[in-house]
Amino acid sequence: MAHQHSSQPRLSPSSDTEDMVMLLAPRLAHFAGVARTEHVTRAAQELQVPQSTLSRSMVRLEQDLGVDLFARRGRTVSLTPAGRTFLASVERALAEIERAADEVRADADATTGKVAFGFLHTMGAETVPGLLQAFRVDHPRVRFSLVQNYGEAMLEKLRAGELDLCLTSPVPDAPGLVARRLDEQRLRLVVPADHPLASRRRIRLAEASEETFVTLEPGYGLRRITDHLCLEAGFRPRIAFEGEETETLRGLVAAGLGVALLPPPTVPRPGVVELAITGQRAVREIGVAWLEGHPDTPPVAAFKKFLLSRRGSLLPD
Repeated sequence: MAHQHSSQPRLSPSSDTEDMVMLLAPRLAHFAGVARTEHVTRAAQELQVPQSTLSRSMVRLEQDLGVDLFARRGRTVSLTPAGRTFLASVERALAEIERAADEVRADADATTGKVAFGFLHTMGAETVPGLLQAFRVDHPRVRFSLVQNYGEAMLEKLRAGELDLCLTSPVPDAPGLVARRLDEQRLRLVVPADHPLASRRRIRLAEASEETFVTLEPGYGLRRITDHLCLEAGFRPRIAFEGEETETLRGLVAAGLGVALLPPPTVPRPGVVELAITGQRAVREIGVAWLEGHPDTPPVAAFKKFLLSRRGSLLPD
């Protein structure tokens, strides 16, 4: 194997690390193969590359590093001390690349792959478990990474590539995202059981204009819906407490700390009465969103198709 050093290495010690990686990365597997066999011809056969290509690759690698990695005796080579040091790190790097390749292939496998799925806290007790149970009838080995959060936080994770799909509300209309409406929930005015309004079955929201409200924090979809519905009814809600969970809000209502606009509970909560809203459309729309132009792996595509097939029947009766 011809071996001629250029007068100067291609990269100086002050060269940018990213440039170094771009130059070295394509040659690392070749280097490991030659180091393992200590013979250029045998390495070329194992790697299924022309011997001349392999020889040039090793010369260029040494030139890029500015050190001799091999001592040469014809086509037989042995590692120099620098070569042994370099090989230890190269083998770790190649093993990590192989592990990462195996992981992403496994995640994309149509039968056993993984779906990163986000959803609202209010859908965690009943809706999502039911969906996953139904989906796994035909896809029993697909794995899920589940994330519960409020809408805006999930959309940020979607944009960052941390989620494949998410169920959220309101249904987003934003650049770079695709969203489809799946279902809706009627919201109710939840009042303490000993409240003067507790004897009613339905109410116009304007009748609650003097009440103190407990709501979710700003940034939550249900908070935006609450503010909008109250403004539509002609008033701004007086807010005493802000929380992160709808069931916490029900507890605050039961304690007499205010009233709240909430979707139906998973199970009836003692200490509160839930009144139907009349005179305006008080609903929370639920939709599925994903990143526009983002290619789906087979398990993600299958789960997306399943969710879209549940339009109008996503939520339990």
